[in-house]
This record gives sequence, C-alpha cells and structure tokens, in this order.
Amino acid sequence: MMPEVQSLWFAGSMGAGLTLLGMPVFLAGMRRLGWGQKIREEGPKDHQSKAGTPTMGGGLFVPVGLLASFWAYHWSADLFAVWILTIGCWLLGMTDDLTKVMRNRNLGLKARHKLLIQTGLSLAMGIYLCCTMERPGVEVPYFGFFAGIHWVLILTWLVVSGTTNAVNLTDGLDGLAGGAVFSSLVAYGAICMYGGHADLATAAIGMAGATLGFLWFNSFPARIFMGDTGSMGLGGLLAGLALITRTPFLLVIIGGVYVVEAVSVIMQVTFFKLTKGKRIFRMSPIHHHFCLGGMHEVQVTQRMWLISLVLALFGLYLHLGGKL
Repeated sequence: MMPEVQSLWFAGSMGAGLTLLGMPVFLAGMRRLGWGQKIREEGPKDHQSKAGTPTMGGGLFVPVGLLASFWAYHWSADLFAVWILTIGCWLLGMTDDLTKVMRNRNLGLKARHKLLIQTGLSLAMGIYLCCTMERPGVEVPYFGFFAGIHWVLILTWLVVSGTTNAVNLTDGLDGLAGGAVFSSLVAYGAICMYGGHADLATAAIGMAGATLGFLWFNSFPARIFMGDTGSMGLGGLLAGLALITRTPFLLVIIGGVYVVEAVSVIMQVTFFKLTKGKRIFRMSPIHHHFCLGGMHEVQVTQRMWLISLVLALFGLYLHLGGKL
C-alpha cells in the first residue's frame, strides 16, 4: 500500500477512534457544567423538547480531526494555513456558543462582530494565497482568468464567510450538518490526493473520520450537538481546502446542500422585508420547511445526506474529468 494511502487510513481511523473514545467523557463534562442548547422560541414546536441537550461537541471532534492529520503526515505550509483558518473559525464558533450558554439564551455574538472576525481570517488566508501564486488572480470557469490581488481577497472572503455561515445554518437537525459535511470531506480528500496534496488529503480524511465518530452521538435522537464550535470549524476547513486546491467554485457543487440552506434564508428574509411580513417557506432554513410540511426530521436528514453524497460524486466527476 502506498505511504500516502496508509496515511489516509491512519488519519481517518485516528479521527473516528479518538472521537468515539473521548466523546462520552466530553459529554459527561458538558452535562455537569449544564451547558445545554438553547432553542429559539420561533422554531418548530417539537424542537423545544431538545432544549438542554449538551452542545459544543465541536470542542472535541474538530481538534481531534486536526490532530489526526498532524500525526498522519508531515508538516507543510499549506497544511499549516488550513489549520490556522480552521482553528480561527473554530474559536469564533466556540466564543459564540459560550456567549449563548453564559447568557442563557439563543443569541450569541452579534452578526457584525462575527463578520468582522471572518473578514480578518479571510484576509490572512488571502494574503497567504497571493504569496504562493506566481500571478495572483482568480480563474473563473468558462469566463477566464481575472488578474489582481483584489480578486483573490474578495473571493477568499466570500468563500470563508459563505462556507462557515452556510454550514452553520445547515446545523439545525440531528446529524444533518455532520452527515452532509462528511461526504464533502471525503470528496475533498480524493481531490487533494489527485492534485498532489497528500498533506491536505490527510486533513480532509482525518476530519471526516472525526465527524463520522461524532455522528454516533449526534444522530437522531442527538445526545449532543456540534454547536457553532463544530459547524464553523468544519466550514473553515472546507473553505481552506477549496482555496488551497484552487477549487472554490467546485465547492458550490460539492457543498450544494449548504448553498441551498443559505439561499433559502436569504430568500426568506428578503421576501419578508419586501412584502412586509409574507413568507416563501413555512420556515427557514429550508430543512424546517420540510419538517413543518409533515416530514419527520430523520426523513429530511437522510434525504439531504443522499443529496450531499450525489453532489459530492458529481463534483468529483466534473473535477477528475477536467470540466471544473
């Protein structure tokens, strides 16, 4: 077996194994602290029974996923850049979660404060990307190359803020975000290996393993939620992988589930303001719309997992075929 493939198996196994072993202890600690999820009053009524479920599961499985990649492969500048972005987003999510539990309400950091921090993280990643490019710019499929540092910085900001917030919005049903992200991470593991980024592939597979281990506790009925700590950490990793491998537009397809979730919120809020109170969906993000329409959340979650898997495979097909 090739050393790189062995590293992937090691990273995935370590990520899953350590999460499965450590989560019961972490879960017990969250219960002792009384750090449970606060459910918004305007949310689906059947979700009120989930109030008090321990949260911040990302506080364990995200660093475990990163450690798995550290142990599985040698250090590199690209891997370090992805780690920094992931840890930055993870800490932002953790601060948001801690603000919620300390204030005993479902409101954490203000949106403008989150955006400011995301902008800072995007700027750091954008500067790194420009330093590693022979000619800074953005290659837009079917439209050509747009030269200029400003295009790199703009695209980086859109990818980082968009991905972290979209994954965060997807995390609204038991296991939904974890299962959807798992498919995306496995796809990016293959993309990284194909593109000669074995170091980044271990990061993707290590986190995929950790996410899979977390799903054992997060699937319906969830014993613990990942919280913003987990969703923003995962979003940051996906954004970093897409930016380093120069495949940010491919992420729109592979992460299509998060894109639809985010767009449904934008559409709902915009339509609500323009029509002074009318709605497109029963509730947004769109997974709530389906639940309020009579589908059980397990049905919604499993179908979105399947859609995410299909989109991941389709994205791989386009990329390996040289079409995107």
